[in-house]
Amino acid sequence: MKKFLSVFMALALLVFAGCANNQDVTTPEKSLSIVTTIFPTYDYIREILGEKADDASITLLANNGADLHNYQPTADDIIKISSCDMFVYVGGQSDSWVDDVLKQATNEDMVVVNLFDVLGENVKTEEYVEGMEHDHDHEHEEEHEEEHEHEKDEHVWLSISNAKIICSYLADKLSQIDSENKNIYSTNVDSYLTKLDELNAQYEDAVNKAENKTLLFADRFPFRYLVDDYGLDYYAAFSGCSAESEASFETVIFLANKIDELGLNSVLTIDSSTNEIAKTVIENTVNKNQEILTLNSMQSINDTNSSYLSVMSENLEVLKQALNIGE
Repeated sequence: MKKFLSVFMALALLVFAGCANNQDVTTPEKSLSIVTTIFPTYDYIREILGEKADDASITLLANNGADLHNYQPTADDIIKISSCDMFVYVGGQSDSWVDDVLKQATNEDMVVVNLFDVLGENVKTEEYVEGMEHDHDHEHEEEHEEEHEHEKDEHVWLSISNAKIICSYLADKLSQIDSENKNIYSTNVDSYLTKLDELNAQYEDAVNKAENKTLLFADRFPFRYLVDDYGLDYYAAFSGCSAESEASFETVIFLANKIDELGLNSVLTIDSSTNEIAKTVIENTVNKNQEILTLNSMQSINDTNSSYLSVMSENLEVLKQALNIGE
């Protein structure tokens, strides 16, 4: 409801903003206007555009560090979306505001890219694994669990194979919008896909060397796509889209016992975590000396100097530590 009201108010402001569009503007117009809701697709587009990126206006909406699940569009965001050439979003529950905004679009030729539609059957549903905390709604717990298991997992970019599909699709769409430079986009995406293949091979090699193939997260778990790609098992305090932030005594003890049972040397958290749950879990293990490691989910990156490849490469090094893989 809060998100709906925010969108409604922003749409109202859009009417007044229309007057400002008639004023003289001295800044030269960019040849392409592209808006995306998440950092990975923002970076894919920069890579595909290559030398043409400077001629384009590429907007990352969640550039203030807001988590994907908490993002709410501002009036300025809605104005940018309404007139852009291409709009790219994930398509899950966190994007429930999108339909209302697109109804206000002034560019009839806008290309709209829904990642769920692009990936089709590759989109997974959220799942509960043993020991995972359920959202606290005891009165409707069974009903909630059934709904949650059918909720689509929005963190599609954490699969490198998904990233390749998305990049190829974006390159095709950019070539349609700007056919004059389609050869540049084709060359750039081919080069980028090769880099993704190389990184994927490094992940496969690392996992193949691991004796332990289980990860334990004392946090939310948005990495299902990644672990499924490489045949890893996991335990976690919460699902990837959970709104919970406090783990029950039962969940803490379950995770601590799993660490002891599997002989794990580390506990994983995600970016922006306070690590408080991880610390509590470690305090309840036998050895109490596990290292806390962080994997970056890219849900709240606002550093546009970063890149998808660099973050996924850093995640690989963390994964090697978690799986106790030496060089």
